[in-house]
Amino acid sequence: MHPSVDTGTATRDHDRMHDERPATDIDTTSPSVARGYDHWLGGKDNFEVDRTILDAIEEIVPEARPLAQENRYWLIRAVRFLSSPLHAGIDQFLDLGCGLPTMQNVHQVAQANNPDAVVVYVDNDPTVAAYGRAMLAENENTHFSINDLRHPDDILSDPVVTRNLDFERPIALIHSGTMHHVAEEYRPREVMQRYVQALAPGSYVAMSHFSWPEGSEEHRELAGKIERTLNEMVASCWWRSNEEILTFIDGLELMPPGLVRTVDWWPEGPSLTPKSEITNLIFGAVATKP
Repeated sequence: MHPSVDTGTATRDHDRMHDERPATDIDTTSPSVARGYDHWLGGKDNFEVDRTILDAIEEIVPEARPLAQENRYWLIRAVRFLSSPLHAGIDQFLDLGCGLPTMQNVHQVAQANNPDAVVVYVDNDPTVAAYGRAMLAENENTHFSINDLRHPDDILSDPVVTRNLDFERPIALIHSGTMHHVAEEYRPREVMQRYVQALAPGSYVAMSHFSWPEGSEEHRELAGKIERTLNEMVASCWWRSNEEILTFIDGLELMPPGLVRTVDWWPEGPSLTPKSEITNLIFGAVATKP
């Protein structure tokens, strides 16, 4: 436990009250990115309208589920690395745009390595807010904040965040498949850099983002086709080149193997089956702040 962070009953009661701010009514008539992602992962917290997202992408790439699945597997491996005392040894996590709870959530992976690891989840999707509060019941080191990751100052000043995370010590900032949902009009690089500035030296950033292999026009064209389809449905999806993605974490030191396909970042063993073509369209990296 961290003596500078009060995780007792009084704080949890405060956080619970703060988390219970009214959220926008859940819209079941339009597809939701969070619920669509849940469906791609095989979850059940979604509606028929959300399932049309995967249906539309499967018209382009018949085996489309691995786009989400491999991103989730990457997140689990990254959190294991970040929380392991043999590697990064981080015990504080800020998971932005966390999405709906699923198997092996960040707090479960981190707390398997360190039961005292503190995790603060942040999301502004009404469905995520409703289900996310259930995670508060798991243990006193798991917290949830209803906020929009595009507004870092709001999050960095949120009592749920400031009371449970010590920004004077290293923190792991998680952006798993989030920034490709932030349009250029919201200045995503400036948003990311604001978070980076708030982190203490020794902190880490784990980020995955839709991209394509450098020099592959074939994959770039495929990415563009999927991007147009998704934007017609949810108006929230942008592919960016590896070069563009690296500008988000400018000033940080990339951990080996750098920015690579999520399937290639610290794989747990050789692939025994061919990877779906769509796994070429999402990249991930972990970087540390000197």
